[in-house]
Amino acid sequence: MEEYDLIIVGGGPAGLTAGIYAGRQGMKTIILEMMTGAGSGYMVPLMENYPGFDLISGKDLLGKMRKQAEKRVPMENMEEVKEIVKNDLDHISVKTSKGEYKTKSVIISTGSRHRRLKVPGEIDFIGRGVCYCATCDGPLYPDKDVVVIGGGNAAVQEAIYLKSLGCKVTIIHRRNQLRAEEYLQEKLEENNIPVIWDSVVEKINGDMVVDSVTLSNVKTGEKTDLSVDGIFIAVGEEPLSKVAQNAGVEVDDQGYIKTDKFQKTNIPGLYAAGDITGGIKQWVVACAEGAVAAISAHNDTMK
Repeated sequence: MEEYDLIIVGGGPAGLTAGIYAGRQGMKTIILEMMTGAGSGYMVPLMENYPGFDLISGKDLLGKMRKQAEKRVPMENMEEVKEIVKNDLDHISVKTSKGEYKTKSVIISTGSRHRRLKVPGEIDFIGRGVCYCATCDGPLYPDKDVVVIGGGNAAVQEAIYLKSLGCKVTIIHRRNQLRAEEYLQEKLEENNIPVIWDSVVEKINGDMVVDSVTLSNVKTGEKTDLSVDGIFIAVGEEPLSKVAQNAGVEVDDQGYIKTDKFQKTNIPGLYAAGDITGGIKQWVVACAEGAVAAISAHNDTMK
């Protein structure tokens, strides 16, 4: 069984930053990532608020971070962590889809996944008009009518990106104002992207592919059918914390891992960083938490 000082679960911004810091401190470390890329981070089309870059995509930024991390620590893709078990005061077992490791500490940076609408037709039409990633699927819809569901930063970013691809975009939002940051709302106006206010998707319709959505006005109860070719759902995320919870890690009422200011969980040797901890979900925050977690793990395990 391979032994490590630190195992990092998840290869997103928090996990990669933790890897950079752990490697620089001389810890024998490995990053385990359940996908080929770094999860939802790859789906961010464009960012203007990451220090050092006027404009960069999530995929490009993660590529740069990964290249830097892999100079010091290895990263295994397509290796899902199934179980984390604290055996004694000094050792933790990490069981994966490919094997088992022994380590002194673990940083959990598993992030979150897209929340679903849970309406009729959503599951049936995934890959046939229902999408969760503009970067992945947007190029399939030039000159097509598409809607983006949501009112936060992610929804507005996706709408602007889809417009840049030549899509005919409309946002559907359940409230009468957006939650997105002001600068994104300004860009929305600059791009003349319309918003259907006070409305929710009640049903997704189609035969072989999506052809319309049934909308319900939350104030009047009026129902209308809107013809669309594609639906991009951006209504928030939910934490991927099942493995952590099974290990006995304490979470809040939404399933996000609780940590102290050193990113320590309630279990000695287990740390958490990034979106999995809830709070402000920004890349710069995830990176900061990854750095803090790695430094804490080094200080605790090297005593």
